[in-house]
Amino acid sequence: MLVAGVDEAGRGAAIGPLVIAGVLVKEEDLPELRRLGVKDSKLLSPHRREILAVDIRRIVVKLDVKKLPPREIDVAVKSGRKLYKLNYLEAQTMAKVIEALRPDKVYVDASDVLERRFKYHILECMSFKTEIVSEHKADRNYVAVSAASIIAKVERDKQIAELAKTLGNFGSGYPSDPRTMKFLKDCCERLDDYPDYIRKSWKPVKRVREQKGFKQTTLR
Repeated sequence: MLVAGVDEAGRGAAIGPLVIAGVLVKEEDLPELRRLGVKDSKLLSPHRREILAVDIRRIVVKLDVKKLPPREIDVAVKSGRKLYKLNYLEAQTMAKVIEALRPDKVYVDASDVLERRFKYHILECMSFKTEIVSEHKADRNYVAVSAASIIAKVERDKQIAELAKTLGNFGSGYPSDPRTMKFLKDCCERLDDYPDYIRKSWKPVKRVREQKGFKQTTLR
């Protein structure tokens, strides 16, 4: 049986893409992933994630990665229609990943507070039927999702590193990072509006502009 795991990285970030990754693996190869130490990417150092990502690519049958740029996320968050907010955008994108993998069974890390609703949102975006297990903390409970979380995090880290080559060190891109917040404030000092690599709809991002006396830009 072919099993898939799907997870994201960068959902709460203020800078850079939201990355959704999926891996397709033979059920009999799941113990090998565990033996290598594959687990939730948040529990691993960046160096360890990079090493494991190489091993994961060697073991899995197939993988797929989708990157949602800040602009697309902003439009989803700003939309007044419930189904087009961020949770549904994630469900739509996970459906595309699952379509690319075509597993017999798939485990997904549920973004919605209602695990079952997230599952149904994925299913209604798919052209074929498969068994979906949608749970919170799936990245800790299922090794296939752990593998997907590692791939997603490594791919997002690559995107952040590419941005840093031209922008300088702006930190992790998360609002909890003081270096990232300083970078956002510096942007407001120098520019009339945030560049496209920044999520303008995020509350911490909007708050920085408000403190600087700027009105919010209307997304079109």
